[in-house]
Amino acid sequence: MYALATKAKPETDVDFSTKNFEQEELQYWRKHPNLHGWMQNLYDMKGGTSPDFNGDCVVLDSEDLDNLEQDIKDGNLPDTSGFFFGQSQPDEDETDLEFVSKAREAIKEGKTVYYTSWW
Repeated sequence: MYALATKAKPETDVDFSTKNFEQEELQYWRKHPNLHGWMQNLYDMKGGTSPDFNGDCVVLDSEDLDNLEQDIKDGNLPDTSGFFFGQSQPDEDETDLEFVSKAREAIKEGKTVYYTSWW
């Protein structure tokens, strides 16, 4: 699970290719299914078409980060399970909030922030 930043501007918020993007890693998570479930809900809401949400991308804008931050603070990341997923841990909230801060900074710098995963 990765959050990345790029100076590139994808044509859509979902299902775009990153093949020619120069990108920087903002955050890496391993087996944090509840965050992945939150991102999959965002992907679906923005019109994503992949039923598995595996290897797909979704852009996070400032409003998305506000919503994510609030859901983290309120303990509202959706319970998510699946093969290879493991379990989210309560101590991940601090790391997740640090990611939100880094993502906001990247957006202020004019970069596009997006989430992707491969399982």
